[in-house]
Amino acid sequence: MAKFVLLRHRETPDIHKLSVYGEYTALKKAVTSMTTDQVINEVKASGLRGRGGAGFPTGVKWSFVPKERYPHYVTVNADESEPGTFKDRELMEFNPHQVIEGAAIAAFAVGATRVYHYLRGEFKPVARKMQAAIDEAYAAGYLGQNVFGTTVEIQMFLHLGAGAYICGEESALLESLEGKMGQPRLRPPFPAVVGLYGQPTVINNTETMANVPYIINNGAAAYKQLGTEKSPGPKIYCLSGHVKRPGNYEAELGKITFRDLIYGEEFGQGMMTEGRKVKAILPSGASGPIVTDTVLDVPLDYESVAAAGTILGSASMIIMDDSIDMVWAAGKVMHFFRHESCGKCTPCREGTFWMEKQYHRILGGKATLADVTLLQDVANQIIGKCLCPLGEFATSPVLSSFKHFQAEYEARATDAKKPATARK
Repeated sequence: MAKFVLLRHRETPDIHKLSVYGEYTALKKAVTSMTTDQVINEVKASGLRGRGGAGFPTGVKWSFVPKERYPHYVTVNADESEPGTFKDRELMEFNPHQVIEGAAIAAFAVGATRVYHYLRGEFKPVARKMQAAIDEAYAAGYLGQNVFGTTVEIQMFLHLGAGAYICGEESALLESLEGKMGQPRLRPPFPAVVGLYGQPTVINNTETMANVPYIINNGAAAYKQLGTEKSPGPKIYCLSGHVKRPGNYEAELGKITFRDLIYGEEFGQGMMTEGRKVKAILPSGASGPIVTDTVLDVPLDYESVAAAGTILGSASMIIMDDSIDMVWAAGKVMHFFRHESCGKCTPCREGTFWMEKQYHRILGGKATLADVTLLQDVANQIIGKCLCPLGEFATSPVLSSFKHFQAEYEARATDAKKPATARK
């Protein structure tokens, strides 16, 4: 088997060109010899889970789309605004046809005739490459009317956002796509039932779509040979921070550990500065709880990482060495969430404001131990009260850094030698 399922451009030069990529054999197989239910069941049987962060089973999501109400839509989430995440950009730049083919198969499976790729606003150069690939697919008859001589119609469009992190949340993405302010919707109803323009809509991440052609071409059983039973398939891991060789790395889920990714010769090749050790890891960009070097031998799959007390998410690994002040680092992440809060719901809008204000006090040398305790209390009061996950994510850097590095917070307090205020 080829080394890469997703990052195939690293083995096959110029695969961004249709003449090199090939004839969309998976799409042809789907529209000419499979029913829509057969495609959905094959993806369901493969165990493919969403690569955007939540890890929800893709085929199950497709099966939620009601068949009694049309039109249906497919939207591809290429917003990729999570700090430390850059996998979707590489796929769209260098292997765009695989993403396009996967999205077209999804459209056929759920009976949609319109596919929208939602790219973050800063991705204009990427959009030009994607559009060139889409144009090639139209010219070859793989998109448009009568795909592969059938009655199937698949129209595909690109949409650039305005650089808002919140639009990576699927309902805020739909609002933005409709020309409205990018703010999350109250759910239920969920997008599979009431999505784009109030119609049933499937939303999947770019990397998720890139897995689909392999599944249709080779079958669910072949796909399940990759990865683990509960986390099948390949995954792109984004590695950045204090490592010698940051970048995107593809590996089967569960077949490598944090240690392999950071220190392996074909991966990160160790710490950037000799003699430094791993102090902390953000395993899912800003969103997942911070962990320490105690997780180095944990396999990188959804279940194992969750058991270690954090989330794999989009697998955007930010590595910090033992020179880093974790109060400063958590404060930087907190600033990001406060800045990116859309302001629609009070717990997130006010909570992120007050948490950042407490960080300014702590980092400015003006905080007492009571202020340190208050920061934790504010974070705990946000949990479970927000419209979308952003508010929940905002508490992760605070509470997880307290869990592992509370002494660093208390050492900064002006009354550091006094006992901390008892919490109720």
